[in-house]
Amino acid sequence: MNSPILTIISFILIFTVVVVSHEFGHFLIARINGIRVNEFSIGMGPALFRKKGKMTELVIRLLPIGGACIFDGEDGRESVIDNKEEEPLSGDGDGKPRKRFRPKARPFQEAPVWGRIAAVVAGPLFNIILAYLLSLFVVWFTGVTTPVITGIIDDYPAEAAGLEANDEIVKIDGHSTHLWDDVRIYTLLSSGDPLKITYIRNGEKRETELTPYLDPESGNYYIGIQGGNILDCRNLKVLKYSWYNVEFWLSATIQSLKYMIGGHARLDDLAGPVGVANIIDDTIEDAAPHGAFTVILSMLNIAILLSVNLGVLNLLPIPALDGGRLLFLLFEAVSGKKVPPEKEGIVHLIGFLLLMILMIVVLINDIGRFFR
Repeated sequence: MNSPILTIISFILIFTVVVVSHEFGHFLIARINGIRVNEFSIGMGPALFRKKGKMTELVIRLLPIGGACIFDGEDGRESVIDNKEEEPLSGDGDGKPRKRFRPKARPFQEAPVWGRIAAVVAGPLFNIILAYLLSLFVVWFTGVTTPVITGIIDDYPAEAAGLEANDEIVKIDGHSTHLWDDVRIYTLLSSGDPLKITYIRNGEKRETELTPYLDPESGNYYIGIQGGNILDCRNLKVLKYSWYNVEFWLSATIQSLKYMIGGHARLDDLAGPVGVANIIDDTIEDAAPHGAFTVILSMLNIAILLSVNLGVLNLLPIPALDGGRLLFLLFEAVSGKKVPPEKEGIVHLIGFLLLMILMIVVLINDIGRFFR
């Protein structure tokens, strides 16, 4: 194991950057839409630091996981807008000089529905933006691995399907493959059904079909290919391939969720803060012999993964998550009827309690897995 101090510092920095990006998205778009934000907090648990701003209080909490951007009047909470924070306007548009007032910001429930939808979606969207910005740095220095086959393993499905070295795989079951990682994720998380492979050989597009082999020891599916040529992206290609990198993590997260929902996942496939800390520690140990810069790039890769995961998971239609709130807002936008805030708040509270129970179960399993 590495220095626990280095692991802790890396853990705090990664979680802080990912969470601040998410909550800042909520904050920025809410303010643009005239929604007042009462509190912008980073972390969970007791408050370590408070700074009262003109309209928003910044709070730093003890545990460096999670965060919150609390809108005024959200979920039926009583509005705390102070009428003193109003700005004068001159004229009513009829040419008569007159003074009237309008609030600088309004409660969440009083904002237009599409403004509220934008504020909710902004958190996950900013996580994707952060992942792209970090990918620009990582891909510039590391390049990417292209989906080109460099070797065929004997007696595996790929050989029987006629695939050869130097073939470039461009699609698997209709899913575009821009990186070697795309090929890996679509085969590893396969359900064992036949896969339609589209590839390019000598400039000609071809198709074949194969059934992945299930390895009884790992429980993973393989098709029997090796590959991944390194492509230098220290040029304008970095813009395109950085997005392909983010796209891969988006696809991997969604495919993993489908894999879990399909009943293939185990509890050990989930990781909470302790599990992530273990991953960070293992990654530092593997990267350290190659130098400090390699460690930094590895930590940025973990930040990209976590940022995309946070963005996708928050859009799930689960109460207390952004996706759960989005369902209520979309219902209002379509039907024109607003769900009573106090009833919506109860639903989110129940969802929050269930999520806390899940977090505790995952935490206990993470600790047990650490000792195992």
